Amino acid sequence: MEEDKISNKRQMENQVTTNSNSPEILTNNIYTPAFLRQQIGKLVRVEFLIGTNNIVDRIGILQDVGASYILLRALESNTTIYADIYSIKFVTISNSVPTINQSYGLYNNSMF
Repeated sequence: MEEDKISNKRQMENQVTTNSNSPEILTNNIYTPAFLRQQIGKLVRVEFLIGTNNIVDRIGILQDVGASYILLRALESNTTIYADIYSIKFVTISNSVPTINQSYGLYNNSMF
């Protein structure tokens, strides 16, 4: 329980906050970072184009979005993945809330 409190505190400290002086890329939903910021906390599958024809994906809870990066909490290992936003090709957003089993890596890939 104490570990969850520390983790939540760390998440709050790491999140980018926006205000009236923030760049439009983080506040206007026509830009990918601003749109993805609205999805924070959701289970997502992100597909990245690596090189000219190699697609790799990562599944996790979207923790934060900056102007040029996203942070995903990996379900399998409860680690944080920092990813380049410019290599993202597809993002699949789950409308269901992850259960405790999903949070510990016991999820079913059929969600995506």
